[in-house]
Amino acid sequence: MKRLDTREPNFETAFTTLLSNREEQGQEVHKPVADILAAVRKEGDAALCAFTERFDRLPLTAQQLAFTAQEVEQARAKVSPELLEALDVAAQRIESFHKNQLPSDIRYTDDVGMTLGMRWIPLDAVGLYVPGGKAAYPSSVLMNAIPAKVAGVRRLAMCVPTPDGVINPLVLAAAHRAGVTEIYRVGGAQAVGAMAYGTQTIRPVDRIVGPGNAYVAEAKRQVFGYVGIDSIAGPSDVVVIADSNTNPRLIALDLLAQAEHDECAQATLITPDAAFADTVIQAVEAELRVLSRAAIAGASWARNGAVLICRDMQEAVELANRLAPEHLELMVDDPESLFAHVRHAGAAFLGRFCPEAIGDYVGGPNHVLPTSRTARFASGLSVFDFMKRTTFLSGGPDALRQIGPAAVALAQAEGLEAHALSVSARLDVLAASTPNT
Repeated sequence: MKRLDTREPNFETAFTTLLSNREEQGQEVHKPVADILAAVRKEGDAALCAFTERFDRLPLTAQQLAFTAQEVEQARAKVSPELLEALDVAAQRIESFHKNQLPSDIRYTDDVGMTLGMRWIPLDAVGLYVPGGKAAYPSSVLMNAIPAKVAGVRRLAMCVPTPDGVINPLVLAAAHRAGVTEIYRVGGAQAVGAMAYGTQTIRPVDRIVGPGNAYVAEAKRQVFGYVGIDSIAGPSDVVVIADSNTNPRLIALDLLAQAEHDECAQATLITPDAAFADTVIQAVEAELRVLSRAAIAGASWARNGAVLICRDMQEAVELANRLAPEHLELMVDDPESLFAHVRHAGAAFLGRFCPEAIGDYVGGPNHVLPTSRTARFASGLSVFDFMKRTTFLSGGPDALRQIGPAAVALAQAEGLEAHALSVSARLDVLAASTPNT
């Protein structure tokens, strides 16, 4: 864990190193991913089955790639009523928030009589990637599928890895609650390839969303352009700005909630109180002695954790903006005032009783967020990721007479003769049909 103080002479050098470490991590996987994608594109189901047996230790035939409705129902029956109710609470809140995101079409007539507009149209088909491996994420099913449904996407295809044939029943229950009926037991880069290019069993989609490991991220990078993607997900991260009026154990738990995702996760505390920082560090160490995922969280905290001591809260926000975190917690007396100065954060959590974990499950806004400092220019998943815009123009003779000459002049200036003639020929027709006065 790195402990930095803005008043130290070498702070800027150390902080710059911290920033560079937040850039996307991961092993070099370009070549193996390219090979996997090429095989899936060429061999289809046969490649999917071979890679699933190789990486997930699960022999499959093409007929077994998809979960049946009966298998989904059997899995759902294994989930306790309390968990099904919790899923429903989360689903309702996620659906409500994303319905409020839905944009309106635009249509107006300007002063020359030209009608202009823009129409929002849902995508036809979307692929949902749900991670497996170190942990199962039914919450990711809801966060990816529900906005797509709200946007009006007709077809959702979900891929989830099942190492050794094991699937968390709650993942399938979440898919059922979100209305996803097309589910495949395929993971990794091969799943991305199947959704992008299609196989004999899995029809191609128009966009792929959802986080995954380095192979999944690289596969999404390589298929981008052939299909759309949401983002290239790097390690998950949180920045917590806290003052000494906050319970240090609560802050320690918030930091560890991020660290327990995986060893590459990054948790950072920013505070103007050095003594409080030391207390939080001690609380983290105490929690690591009893936390069930202490091995993962401890490795994350040791490798990527950071505590920044600053002069005041204004400097704390400036540091947070430079870190551009995926998640930002403001655990202070007046979080709203501080939030007014936040420019770069995927999602912000305001107040001591609104931890980031609430946003992971039942808050409502999406938990698929920009990582690796991409909150500088990117946003979290939303209904907009499942829609596209079509603009339109409608104009008659009078409008063309008024704006057409400017179009002709610009086309001629660019040396595009046919462009100019396309407009000027119509102006000539109008001129010929207008009686001389």
